[in-house]
Amino acid sequence: MIRANNFRALVILLGSLSLISLAAAQATPPAKPRARDLGVPFDGSPGPFNAITDVFGVTVGHTTLISGAGKLQVGKGPIRTGVTAVLPRGKDSMNDPVFAGWWSLNGNGEMTGTTWVEESGFLEGPVMITNTHSVGVVRDAVIQWRVAHGQPDPTGYWWSLPVVAETWDGWLNDINGFHVKPEHAFHAIDAAHGGEVEEGAVGGGTGMVCNEFKGGIGTSSRKIESKIGAYTVGVLVQCNYGSRKNLRIAGAPVGREIPEDPAYASTSFNELDRGSIIVVVATDAPLVAHQLKRLARRVSLGLGRNGSISGNGSGDIFIAFSTANSGAAASDHLVDLKMLPNDQIEPVFAATVQATEEAIINAMVAAETMTGIENHKIIRLPHDRLREVLKKYNRLPQ
Repeated sequence: MIRANNFRALVILLGSLSLISLAAAQATPPAKPRARDLGVPFDGSPGPFNAITDVFGVTVGHTTLISGAGKLQVGKGPIRTGVTAVLPRGKDSMNDPVFAGWWSLNGNGEMTGTTWVEESGFLEGPVMITNTHSVGVVRDAVIQWRVAHGQPDPTGYWWSLPVVAETWDGWLNDINGFHVKPEHAFHAIDAAHGGEVEEGAVGGGTGMVCNEFKGGIGTSSRKIESKIGAYTVGVLVQCNYGSRKNLRIAGAPVGREIPEDPAYASTSFNELDRGSIIVVVATDAPLVAHQLKRLARRVSLGLGRNGSISGNGSGDIFIAFSTANSGAAASDHLVDLKMLPNDQIEPVFAATVQATEEAIINAMVAAETMTGIENHKIIRLPHDRLREVLKKYNRLPQ
């Protein structure tokens, strides 16, 4: 079953009886508890949606693909995958690039387009997230989408280097069946909306595993009050990393206290820290490219709070952008910019660390138990057990 926002679109693919439901736009996702609802304590003050969309103009869309069960039949399923799109300025993202910076904590992963982000200092278009073997089709689909919406355009924009990132969902999904198609990327972009963001096993996070519990998409935000302005930082994660023994929540060793049903117990790699995480950081603070690279680095401290060691097999790749300085990429005149002084940037660093920590736990709290290929079963983080552990370690609010 795939959740939609205001409608449920059931699409019968030609040659298949599988039902694929696409997450839709402009609506409130189904109510489900988040980490704070379970009493998990976090530092900092979130925005009204506690989501990356608290940064004005940022929109998020998902396409979620779930069908089939049982034995793996490459090309047929079971299917547990999808696409997530983050648009810095909504539909204007294609025409008004944002300052951006990226960083890789461990490079066993992929984020396309980052050499140009590094060189130019700008992110042009959306950030897309999918599974490892669908990066190419999603990248090409973004270019197709841009062409269909008027680019190349009369001003001479004749090329595109989309940013597309991945994590591996092959434990639950027929990853070599190449089930993500261009229309799924189109839908994620077209469905992108502000407000509440659906979390858990949705979009690109559908088939993901986090700390050997069910993982996926999570988000959080922080409000900043500084001497020279009020700003917001929002984070969205696609989390598929980590081992159970390392998981800590609010400082409590939750992974060691809940050892039952680890994801990879029957494998030769069950003791390894496997998987990846993609993190997107958005802010309306006026930061320029080198400052945003500094911001992207701080994501790693949020992962560390939750116990990550960024293992050898993990692709931990982060990108940060600022929605301030609209028009900064203009090519026909001098551009006046605003920049937060480096001496005033520490609250933005702190907000990034805090929101990253919470977004990961939100993803795990939202995700439901899922069974995929070969009946591989990944259990959700049990809410009642989590509260018991937090209580044991005196981490629940009094």
